[in-house]
Amino acid sequence: MSRLADAQALLDGADLICDAAQVDATVARLAREITAALGDSYPLLLSVMGGAVVFTGNLLPQLAFPLDFDYLHVTRYGDATQGGVLRWISEPRIPVAGRTVLVLDDILDEGITLAAIRRHLLDAGAQRCLTAVFSDKMIGRTKPIKADFTGLELPDRYVFGYGMDVRGAWRNLPAIYALRE
Repeated sequence: MSRLADAQALLDGADLICDAAQVDATVARLAREITAALGDSYPLLLSVMGGAVVFTGNLLPQLAFPLDFDYLHVTRYGDATQGGVLRWISEPRIPVAGRTVLVLDDILDEGITLAAIRRHLLDAGAQRCLTAVFSDKMIGRTKPIKADFTGLELPDRYVFGYGMDVRGAWRNLPAIYALRE
Protein backbone atom coordinates (compact mmCIF):
# COMPACT_ATOMS: atom_id res chain seq x y z
CA MET A 1 0.00 0.00 0.00
CA SER A 2 1.33 3.46 -0.86
CA ARG A 3 1.96 6.06 1.80
CA LEU A 4 -0.94 8.14 0.43
CA ALA A 5 -3.32 5.17 0.48
CA ASP A 6 -2.17 4.22 3.99
CA ALA A 7 -2.80 7.75 5.29
CA GLN A 8 -6.23 7.88 3.64
CA ALA A 9 -7.14 4.50 5.11
CA LEU A 10 -6.24 5.77 8.60
CA LEU A 11 -8.57 8.76 8.20
CA ASP A 12 -11.35 6.72 6.57
CA GLY A 13 -11.28 4.27 9.48
CA ALA A 14 -11.18 6.92 12.23
CA ASP A 15 -13.90 8.40 14.42
CA LEU A 16 -14.58 12.14 14.49
CA ILE A 17 -14.06 13.30 18.09
CA CYS A 18 -14.29 17.08 17.78
CA ASP A 19 -15.43 19.00 14.71
CA ALA A 20 -13.82 22.18 13.34
CA ALA A 21 -16.43 24.48 14.93
CA GLN A 22 -15.69 23.02 18.38
CA VAL A 23 -11.97 23.43 17.74
CA ASP A 24 -12.40 27.11 16.77
CA ALA A 25 -14.59 27.82 19.82
CA THR A 26 -12.03 26.17 22.09
CA VAL A 27 -9.18 28.28 20.73
CA ALA A 28 -11.26 31.47 21.11
CA ARG A 29 -12.02 30.59 24.76
CA LEU A 30 -8.36 29.88 25.47
CA ALA A 31 -7.37 33.20 23.88
CA ARG A 32 -9.75 35.06 26.22
CA GLU A 33 -8.45 33.20 29.28
CA ILE A 34 -4.80 33.74 28.37
CA THR A 35 -5.38 37.43 27.57
CA ALA A 36 -7.06 37.94 30.95
CA ALA A 37 -4.22 36.20 32.80
CA LEU A 38 -1.16 37.47 30.91
CA GLY A 39 -2.26 40.64 29.13
CA ASP A 40 -0.23 42.93 31.37
CA SER A 41 2.99 40.89 31.52
CA TYR A 42 4.56 41.04 28.00
CA PRO A 43 5.28 37.28 28.09
CA LEU A 44 7.43 35.07 25.93
CA LEU A 45 5.31 32.44 24.18
CA LEU A 46 7.06 29.24 23.17
CA SER A 47 5.40 26.85 20.74
CA VAL A 48 6.37 23.19 20.98
CA MET A 49 7.15 22.01 17.45
CA GLY A 50 5.80 20.36 15.49
CA GLY A 51 2.43 19.46 17.08
CA ALA A 52 1.58 22.90 18.47
CA VAL A 53 2.11 24.75 15.18
CA VAL A 54 -1.57 24.69 14.16
CA PHE A 55 -2.82 25.61 17.64
CA THR A 56 -0.22 28.38 17.91
CA GLY A 57 -1.01 29.77 14.46
CA ASN A 58 -4.69 30.07 15.32
CA LEU A 59 -4.20 31.31 18.89
CA LEU A 60 -1.63 34.08 18.37
CA PRO A 61 -3.84 36.42 16.28
CA GLN A 62 -6.51 36.23 18.99
CA LEU A 63 -4.22 37.36 21.82
CA ALA A 64 -4.86 41.05 22.47
CA PHE A 65 -1.54 42.02 24.08
CA PRO A 66 2.14 42.42 23.15
CA LEU A 67 4.33 39.35 23.41
CA ASP A 68 7.56 37.81 22.20
CA PHE A 69 7.38 34.55 20.28
CA ASP A 70 9.80 31.70 19.79
CA TYR A 71 9.68 27.92 19.62
CA LEU A 72 11.35 24.84 20.96
CA HIS A 73 11.38 21.29 19.70
CA VAL A 74 11.35 18.36 22.08
CA THR A 75 9.91 14.98 21.24
CA ARG A 76 9.27 11.55 22.68
CA TYR A 77 7.30 10.26 19.70
CA GLY A 78 8.77 11.01 16.27
CA ASP A 79 6.50 9.05 13.90
CA ALA A 80 5.72 6.41 16.52
CA THR A 81 2.43 6.00 18.38
CA GLN A 82 4.12 5.24 21.73
CA GLY A 83 6.34 7.67 23.69
CA GLY A 84 10.03 6.93 24.01
CA VAL A 85 13.18 8.75 25.09
CA LEU A 86 12.96 12.55 25.42
CA ARG A 87 15.01 14.26 22.69
CA TRP A 88 15.79 18.02 22.66
CA ILE A 89 15.99 19.07 19.02
CA SER A 90 15.89 22.89 19.31
CA GLU A 91 16.17 25.30 22.26
CA PRO A 92 14.47 28.72 22.21
CA ARG A 93 16.64 31.46 20.70
CA ILE A 94 15.18 34.19 22.94
CA PRO A 95 16.57 34.04 26.49
CA VAL A 96 13.99 32.98 29.08
CA ALA A 97 15.81 34.33 32.15
CA GLY A 98 13.63 36.69 34.16
CA ARG A 99 10.65 36.24 31.82
CA THR A 100 7.09 35.06 32.19
CA VAL A 101 6.98 32.19 29.71
CA LEU A 102 3.89 30.50 28.29
CA VAL A 103 4.53 27.13 26.62
CA LEU A 104 1.95 26.17 23.97
CA ASP A 105 1.47 22.49 23.16
CA ASP A 106 -1.04 20.43 21.24
CA ILE A 107 -1.80 17.70 23.77
CA LEU A 108 -1.10 16.79 27.35
CA ASP A 109 -0.85 13.03 27.08
CA GLU A 110 1.23 11.43 29.84
CA GLY A 111 2.70 14.85 30.75
CA ILE A 112 6.32 13.71 30.73
CA THR A 113 7.45 15.98 27.89
CA LEU A 114 5.62 19.09 29.09
CA ALA A 115 6.85 18.61 32.68
CA ALA A 116 10.43 18.29 31.40
CA ILE A 117 10.06 21.43 29.29
CA ARG A 118 8.69 23.41 32.24
CA ARG A 119 11.48 22.19 34.54
CA HIS A 120 14.11 23.02 31.89
CA LEU A 121 12.80 26.58 31.40
CA LEU A 122 12.63 27.27 35.13
CA ASP A 123 16.18 25.91 35.50
CA ALA A 124 17.20 28.33 32.70
CA GLY A 125 15.91 31.23 34.81
CA ALA A 126 12.34 31.83 33.70
CA GLN A 127 10.61 33.89 36.38
CA ARG A 128 7.37 32.00 35.78
CA CYS A 129 6.51 29.20 33.37
CA LEU A 130 2.87 28.58 32.49
CA THR A 131 1.51 26.01 30.08
CA ALA A 132 -1.40 26.02 27.65
CA VAL A 133 -2.50 22.87 25.88
CA PHE A 134 -5.10 22.59 23.18
CA SER A 135 -6.15 19.19 24.54
CA ASP A 136 -5.74 17.02 27.60
CA LYS A 137 -6.06 13.27 27.13
CA MET A 138 -7.96 11.58 29.95
CA ILE A 139 -5.57 8.66 30.51
CA GLY A 140 -6.92 7.65 33.92
CA ARG A 141 -3.57 8.13 35.69
CA THR A 142 -1.95 10.98 37.59
CA LYS A 143 0.27 13.17 35.42
CA PRO A 144 3.44 14.98 36.52
CA ILE A 145 1.98 18.32 35.37
CA LYS A 146 -1.40 20.01 35.04
CA ALA A 147 -1.70 22.65 32.34
CA ASP A 148 -2.53 26.19 33.44
CA PHE A 149 -4.83 26.60 30.41
CA THR A 150 -6.62 23.61 28.90
CA GLY A 151 -8.79 23.46 25.80
CA LEU A 152 -10.53 20.13 25.22
CA GLU A 153 -10.56 16.95 27.23
CA LEU A 154 -10.08 13.99 24.90
CA PRO A 155 -10.67 10.27 25.45
CA ASP A 156 -7.79 7.89 26.07
CA ARG A 157 -7.43 6.93 22.41
CA TYR A 158 -4.85 7.68 19.75
CA VAL A 159 -6.02 11.08 18.45
CA PHE A 160 -4.89 13.08 15.44
CA GLY A 161 -5.69 16.24 13.51
CA TYR A 162 -5.27 19.92 14.40
CA GLY A 163 -1.50 19.58 14.74
CA MET A 164 -1.42 16.03 16.07
CA ASP A 165 -0.25 13.40 13.62
CA VAL A 166 -0.80 9.73 13.03
CA ARG A 167 2.31 8.08 11.53
CA GLY A 168 3.43 11.51 10.32
CA ALA A 169 0.18 12.37 8.53
CA TRP A 170 -2.93 14.48 9.08
CA ARG A 171 -1.58 17.33 11.26
CA ASN A 172 -3.39 19.62 8.80
CA LEU A 173 -6.94 18.49 9.62
CA PRO A 174 -9.19 21.20 11.14
CA ALA A 175 -10.90 18.66 13.41
CA ILE A 176 -9.84 15.90 15.84
CA TYR A 177 -10.15 12.21 14.99
CA ALA A 178 -9.33 9.01 16.88
CA LEU A 179 -8.15 5.68 15.55
CA ARG A 180 -10.66 2.91 15.98
CA GLU A 181 -9.61 0.44 18.63
